[in-house]
Amino acid sequence: RAIIPLNITRKGAKIPMNQRQKQIRAFLVEEFGADKGETLFARQEETLNRLIDNQTGKSKSQKKTLAETILPSIALYKALQGALPQDKAYACVQKYMVEKVAAQKHASTAKMEIVPGFYALYSRIFLRVMRESDLWASTQKRGKDAFDVTISKCLWHTTCAESGCPEMCRLFCEADNVTYGGLRKIGFSRTQTLGCGGSCCDFHFFRK
Repeated sequence: RAIIPLNITRKGAKIPMNQRQKQIRAFLVEEFGADKGETLFARQEETLNRLIDNQTGKSKSQKKTLAETILPSIALYKALQGALPQDKAYACVQKYMVEKVAAQKHASTAKMEIVPGFYALYSRIFLRVMRESDLWASTQKRGKDAFDVTISKCLWHTTCAESGCPEMCRLFCEADNVTYGGLRKIGFSRTQTLGCGGSCCDFHFFRK
């Protein structure tokens, strides 16, 4: 669930191309060819603008995360739903989330593992973000060689439901498994997530 900078213009204005949108455009062209890919991307951009315009009652940080991280993928899903059967649209977004978004985030995290004291540093930052951010409602627990975060409310989960595609949240959860899985210095597990029908997301990280 990486955060990528994006400058939002006035209500109703076109959103400047950012790295996430460039990534989505390239993915669509790769999957469907130039003509169809560009047509689908235009639909995705139009849908994204509309979704951003419809957000009300959100804090500055929530609006930023919605515009940069959550809504682009939801807009992609909705654009594909208008062009493909439901199962194929879902599978296509799943491929994008796993092979592009999560794989990129995993590679970035793996590179940081060379930093001395990586586990201690990562755990402090992760827990501080969870405590201070209004993107989640959570409780945290930290031990010597492990830490836990239990999320009872999540902006990703809420937004997918509000956008009429609750099933989309499962893909964000799957992306987490790729992002945090297979690291050399940190292990990761969960028994349930909100997006998969659980009562919470019970993140467990441990030192390897």
